[in-house]
Amino acid sequence: MIRRGRLLSVIVTVLCGALGVISSTQTWLTVVLADGGHHALEVPGASAVPVLAPLSLAVLALGAALSIVGLALRYVFGALAVLIGGVLAWLTARVVFEHPVSAVASVVTESTGITGEASVAKLVASIQATPWPAVTLVVWAVLIIAGGFVLATAHRWSRTGRRYRTDDAPRTVSPAGSRPHDAAGSRAIDDWDDLSRGEDPTA
Repeated sequence: MIRRGRLLSVIVTVLCGALGVISSTQTWLTVVLADGGHHALEVPGASAVPVLAPLSLAVLALGAALSIVGLALRYVFGALAVLIGGVLAWLTARVVFEHPVSAVASVVTESTGITGEASVAKLVASIQATPWPAVTLVVWAVLIIAGGFVLATAHRWSRTGRRYRTDDAPRTVSPAGSRPHDAAGSRAIDDWDDLSRGEDPTA
């Protein structure tokens, strides 16, 4: 399980970010206006939670970068995943449980031209939530768990550059402080010097 920790963390984090981006384009709330015609307006996730799209993109990039960073940045990225997941979970939970007017204010203002949360509240007859906010809240809970998993297991992940090592690479130094191929190089230079003086280096 620990050997697959990096792969699992990357996949889950990237998936959470991708779902967040998708969710930002979906309808989160339906608001009915008390204007006599009872017009219904659809509120996408990006309007209900303005930071949803940019933070989801940040999570997506974080997950991709997690596959190549060293130990120190693993802890940093794990902490960022927990932090971003916590912020988005709190904002999303407000939409799920409270249906605040502030979540629909931008869409209502765009439709009616009326600004100010108090004025918008007088126009709102009802606010209904779709399944998307609840689904997205679960996504952020998973992201928090993934970030905690990174913090708990990052020190056990294999090093990024280990796969590129070769078994026949020189690992020791000769007692004199020089490696064998260095000595061979020095002999070759001496032979060239002998030839330049007209001497036979094989004599």
